Amino acid sequence: MNSAATQPLVLPFDVMRVRQDFPILAREVHRQPLAYLDNGASAQRPLAVIAAVDDYERHHHANIHRGVHTLSQEATALYESARDRVMRHINARSRNEVLFVRGTTEAINLVAQSYARPLLKAGDEILITHLEHHANIVPWQMVCEQTGAKLVVAPMDVHGEVHAEAVEALMGPRTRLLACAHVSNALGTVLPVRRLLASARARGIVSLVDGAQAIPHMDVDMQSLACDFYVFSGHKVYAPTGIGVLYGREALLERMPPWQGGGDMILTVSFERTTYNALPYKFEAGTPNISGAIGLGAALAYLGTIDLAAAHAHEHALLLHATKVLSQIEGLRIVGTAREKASLVSFAVDAVHAHDLGTILDQDGIAIRTGHHCAMPVMDFFKLPATARASFVFYNTYEEIDRLGASVRRARAMFR
Repeated sequence: MNSAATQPLVLPFDVMRVRQDFPILAREVHRQPLAYLDNGASAQRPLAVIAAVDDYERHHHANIHRGVHTLSQEATALYESARDRVMRHINARSRNEVLFVRGTTEAINLVAQSYARPLLKAGDEILITHLEHHANIVPWQMVCEQTGAKLVVAPMDVHGEVHAEAVEALMGPRTRLLACAHVSNALGTVLPVRRLLASARARGIVSLVDGAQAIPHMDVDMQSLACDFYVFSGHKVYAPTGIGVLYGREALLERMPPWQGGGDMILTVSFERTTYNALPYKFEAGTPNISGAIGLGAALAYLGTIDLAAAHAHEHALLLHATKVLSQIEGLRIVGTAREKASLVSFAVDAVHAHDLGTILDQDGIAIRTGHHCAMPVMDFFKLPATARASFVFYNTYEEIDRLGASVRRARAMFR
């Protein structure tokens, strides 16, 4: 029997069709077609998101909740329907587990101050990994300073991989929280989160996963992962900036005190006593980013119109092509060679500072990210001040990667 006949049919991803949904991709930069390869920092918005935000601003804007007039009720319905959309997208058990925040950073700080700070005592431990974003380091350092707890860091190897055994070896009787990335923003490494979460759960350790770089590239299912907290930012997943999500297990959120006080997170206030609102509103003080939430809901709805299996396969093919193209450039070193990676390549070029490289590429219409990527411990590990980072999503093309390679060669020739 021909084994190929037993394989499922995988249709090619129509990248040129999808690109039509993103108007910014049609523009030029320095008289060159834009090749936007900075998606790890912020992805572009499709027309569906732009239209949803525009419709809200033009026709429905009002403050949400408590208003009895039509515009307020319409805005509230749009805002809360976005919460329901997030709940379905990540397969949370309840809408009460979906909190709107400004982004990943605020979500982690909320957990640090509302969950960890009241719980931790001197000598307790918070376990993270060496490749975390600053947003998954600094809030834990702050709470350690406040409580006397200790920050423990699991190592990574020369390929930029974090091995489950190394993390598990550091899970001790005083470990109260495991906080790790799902995907490294600096290297693209996919961490073994399922095993890490299972190991933490078996030891009674609460877990938080930074999903900012994972949510655009893979299916994320809260009931399957069974983590306690999961956080991500809207702007990484084709939504506006200033909006993000904290997923929290409802039983934990119920026990946590509010992080901020003010409007909408209360039921009653007197000078003697305040009673707090129910979930999820207990953690959403003040007027929220209404249009941002609506835009996030529209972004996730848009993803529902795409063959995501084919899109993710296309992103993986882009990663393989970029790795091949860049590996053939003399004097170029790919930083982060984990066996399992998201569609992101960090690299350094001999004698060319990353910032100079980024400037030269910009003249060719190519947008990449340069710097330490808010992961200075990673740069220190590799003894580099900075890297160049090209990150791809489903609207990127092989031709853009070929242009990247040609432009890097041109930059290197300039510094010989």
